[in-house]
Amino acid sequence: MQISRHIPNTITSMNLLSGAVGVVFTLEGRMDIAFPLMLAAAVFDFCDGLAARALHAYSPIGKELDSLADLVSFGLLPALMLCKTMAGDAPLTTAGWPAFLPLVIAVFSALRLARFNTDERQTLDFIGLPTPACAMVCGSLALYVFRTPGSALASWVESPYFVPGFTALAILLVSEIPMFGMKIKKGHRLLDAKRIVFFAFAALAIFLTVILRAHWSLAPLLIFSFYILENLACAPFKR
Repeated sequence: MQISRHIPNTITSMNLLSGAVGVVFTLEGRMDIAFPLMLAAAVFDFCDGLAARALHAYSPIGKELDSLADLVSFGLLPALMLCKTMAGDAPLTTAGWPAFLPLVIAVFSALRLARFNTDERQTLDFIGLPTPACAMVCGSLALYVFRTPGSALASWVESPYFVPGFTALAILLVSEIPMFGMKIKKGHRLLDAKRIVFFAFAALAIFLTVILRAHWSLAPLLIFSFYILENLACAPFKR
């Protein structure tokens, strides 16, 4: 038995474990721990593909395990983080039904992942918003609100007026809008114009976050919000 062929699935399992533990801390209201766990899950999600390609350890089980892990880490976890954020200081069970509406993110993430597994068009780039990008927006937003409870952004997220915001993200998950990917694959041009613009903005977002002395969660919130807006702006030119 070759141990090396189990390495990618082990890394994927760490993705799942990170997301599951993140769910536990989210229910305890600890966004400051839940979002770093989501980031850890994203690192494992990136590395399992690299390991599979480097070790030539592809398997149908690995593909399905990857989707199941992503559903927890980038579907359920961000949805619960938004639920808890909308609930504010109240327990989820007493917060009222609007606080449960962000769970639509988990449902649409499942639909997006199921379609991804059967869509041969998404071998290099994506059709629709990738679940990790959606999760980064939701998770960083929840952490930023957690750390800046008196901000205007916090007031918006904790109100029913936030519903159109996460509903738009859910729709983008299952949309037909083309979006560029970041994973390194054979035959994949990682550095083209749109990616260069994205990386430049990412550097600018980090710089501004440091200069403004804002909480570090503002950087991924700006970066992945820009990722969505850039792809939406470029979509008409890809048809």
